[in-house]
Amino acid sequence: MELQLTDDFDVHKIAQSGQCFRWYPLPDNQCRIFAGSRTLLLSQPSADRLHLSCTEEEFTDFWHTYFDFPLNYAQMRAKILPSDTYLSQAAQYGSGIRILRQDPWEMLITFILSQRKSIPAIQKSVEALCTAAGSPIGNAADGQTLYAFPTPEQLAALDTDTLAACGLGYRLPYIQQAAQTVAHDPAAFAALDRRSDSELLQSLLAFHGVGAKIAHCVMLFGFHRLDAFPKDVWINRVLDTHYPNGYPFAQYAPFNGIMQQYLFFFGRATHSISK
Repeated sequence: MELQLTDDFDVHKIAQSGQCFRWYPLPDNQCRIFAGSRTLLLSQPSADRLHLSCTEEEFTDFWHTYFDFPLNYAQMRAKILPSDTYLSQAAQYGSGIRILRQDPWEMLITFILSQRKSIPAIQKSVEALCTAAGSPIGNAADGQTLYAFPTPEQLAALDTDTLAACGLGYRLPYIQQAAQTVAHDPAAFAALDRRSDSELLQSLLAFHGVGAKIAHCVMLFGFHRLDAFPKDVWINRVLDTHYPNGYPFAQYAPFNGIMQQYLFFFGRATHSISK
């Protein structure tokens, strides 16, 4: 199907925004997206048009929410104070980024896995886990089998040697324990979505190997808590350099997570350019 865009959307910026690890560029300017047990081919021939390999019903039932189309991101950018020159520049540069509504379980595992790993290394390990435990969901054009992200039960069933072969390194026991915990009581994990932000944060921090940065990433990208503000080396550098007197969290609540994505994307890009 073809979609006429009326709000911010840039497939390449979203893919490079650090929130998703199963978006893959393909020839002919296409991108293959995996979301749980679904996969989609997406291309953006112009700033205001998308081509999607799904029916209108599938788009309405799932992908419309996944891309967070109910929220107007242009309006979010308009809330930025003109006097906040750095965030204004960052939002302009990052225009097109959206906070995807991704599966909390998948975000928990992938962000545990992301610690001290490059994006290509994270993706390699994620695909190894999917191949080892995920259910087949189709074939690519070259005949390669495509796999869903494994359920907690599927991941918990893998032995230590199989997990180690997926390149998990020191994160292996963290992922193994998270899978066993959620598989033992999936209803308890599903119920986390009903907790307040502060309660959710504490619940995520209770998982072995989950610190503040990972917990905020899972809150923002998995539970869609748009005020969550993950801090990594890039964000800390931006805050230290451009907000020495403190960042105005109260001004941008409850959408600080959207602003964080603009700051992260712009800060990382401009640092690379200046080197």
